[in-house]
Amino acid sequence: MLVGDCALRVLAIASRKGGAGKTTLTGHLAVAAEMAGCGPVAIVDLDPQGSLADWWNRREARYPYFVQTKLSRLREDIIAIRRLGVKLLLIDTPPALTNAIQLIIDLADFVVLPVRPSPHDLRSVGGTLSVVDGLKKPFLFVMSAASPRAHITRDARAVLAECGDVAVNTLHTRVDYAASMVDGRTVMEVAGAGKSSQEIKALWAEISTKLDLLEARDKAAPSDYPEVSPVPEAQKLVGGR
Repeated sequence: MLVGDCALRVLAIASRKGGAGKTTLTGHLAVAAEMAGCGPVAIVDLDPQGSLADWWNRREARYPYFVQTKLSRLREDIIAIRRLGVKLLLIDTPPALTNAIQLIIDLADFVVLPVRPSPHDLRSVGGTLSVVDGLKKPFLFVMSAASPRAHITRDARAVLAECGDVAVNTLHTRVDYAASMVDGRTVMEVAGAGKSSQEIKALWAEISTKLDLLEARDKAAPSDYPEVSPVPEAQKLVGGR
């Protein structure tokens, strides 16, 4: 999203099916982006379960920022945090196909769709994808909780590829992902999580490249977001350490 002379890139992490790994992916990508120098990064938790907020509250590191907002004022708050210099905003969405999902995706620049390689997950993709396509948003499927060299992983990738781009980098089933988030960390911040850490860093690099291409395109087009005066209370939106 371009407002004035500063770009704020908004990513929605969306899946109609619970258990697809949205929250884990949101937290990990946010930290990976900060580590890669793409910050300041902020996160929003719009999932009623509040798991991402719980993770952030246990976190000791100063990044990413946490944005206190709700659906009814999301658009205005996105503009406000841009004023604070935030460069990347990741939104964890509810695991249901509702009007809320449509609004969030409409405000996003890019949508990441985590999908586990299972028949149930593949069947649930259609609804979310219809919203993304209807709003003409660029997106990327991310295979999560996959088993290396399993036939079902390869078959699921082939099915998804018929519907859109699938990330080259796959997130495999590893205890490290869940274990690291118990105390507010990520696999990049714990010892002995080399393979998991490499997966996340590589996935972020892939997504970042796509975002850079989108940003270059958007700079040549008028913004849908009008220039606004500074928001005096904007700082209250963002939590940090």
